Amino acid sequence: MAQAEDFGAELADFRRRVEELRSARALPDAEQLPALDAALFELQHVAEVLWPRYEELAAAEREQGGRREHHEHRLLRALFQRLPVAVVLLDRDGVVRRFNFAATQLFGVRAGYATGRSLTGSLAHDSRAVFRSQVAAVARGEGDRSLVVHLLRPPEPGRRGGELRATLTALRPPHEPRSVVLAAFQRGADPAVPRSAPSPDPTPVPVPDLAEATRTTELMDLLDAMTAALILADSPKEVPQRAADVLYGRFADWVIVDVVVPGGTLRRAAVLAPAGRLREEVAEQDPASCPLVVDAIRRGGETLWVRPEDPEGLGRDAAGAPVLVRAEATSLLCVSLADGEGGPALGALTLLRTGGRRPFELAEAGAVDRIARHLALALRGL
Repeated sequence: MAQAEDFGAELADFRRRVEELRSARALPDAEQLPALDAALFELQHVAEVLWPRYEELAAAEREQGGRREHHEHRLLRALFQRLPVAVVLLDRDGVVRRFNFAATQLFGVRAGYATGRSLTGSLAHDSRAVFRSQVAAVARGEGDRSLVVHLLRPPEPGRRGGELRATLTALRPPHEPRSVVLAAFQRGADPAVPRSAPSPDPTPVPVPDLAEATRTTELMDLLDAMTAALILADSPKEVPQRAADVLYGRFADWVIVDVVVPGGTLRRAAVLAPAGRLREEVAEQDPASCPLVVDAIRRGGETLWVRPEDPEGLGRDAAGAPVLVRAEATSLLCVSLADGEGGPALGALTLLRTGGRRPFELAEAGAVDRIARHLALALRGL
């Protein structure tokens, strides 16, 4: 502050001296030469003293402003993470940009896993289209919205339907060309318990979720079995079939493994499914005709569908019928085979569940994502 005041005082003195020099134009020609010398001296003073000092002050001000802005960002980030309400930052397509801690508990996924994936994968099928439409409307600037959605599965034992109240509002972050959507989620009231009913036990003892523990154990066993199968493979060429043997039956009703061969073309390396003509046709199918497979290899990540929205995601059979319709698929999981080190995808793993089998869940998708990374490492020499 003192440096700025000193600079201001010196600049004011300079302006007064310039005014005096301007009045020297009325002097006779013979007396103007000393005034010209003084003007040149003042110009030199500006170039060598005042201007460098101004640049120093401006740089100090920018640095101080940057520190203030960084402090504000850290404060806002801490507030976002510690909000007791589940808050998610979405882009206009419903893809997750940020997850706070309460949201990770509500949706049952890690923030790092959810970022970059569509939030609709965590919602029931009948809530997805409405939620996507409302997010897009808010992002377009059509006003805040509030709606009721349902989780793909209840967040707690005994809670019916996983009902959530979603409140959407638009934000315009600095240095970004488009608006984003801030979504706050609150659990709906359990219809089985009236709001006014007192709690029978002020300090209830949590009951362990045996079904969740069982699913976790099953996934750990699956990962162990896959690791053993990959270790026992004599060459990378055996990897697709060994992986399909582990996953078929115990985890999925259809297992399809596609790999990228030298030259960049796709080859169907393994297909395990119920015996029949459709299995033979899928085994002979060109993977490049399957939009889901091509998209997984090109963009990476995974796709989780419950009641598949696009019946042509796995292309068509020889008669022109959608493969997903003929297979009677009720849920689908397509994962890119990438090693996680930034290299290109080496293929894609596609899993289907059919009939009355329960659909794939986000926790299972996370396990398959780990399996896909291990497969990619094992396929490097193919």
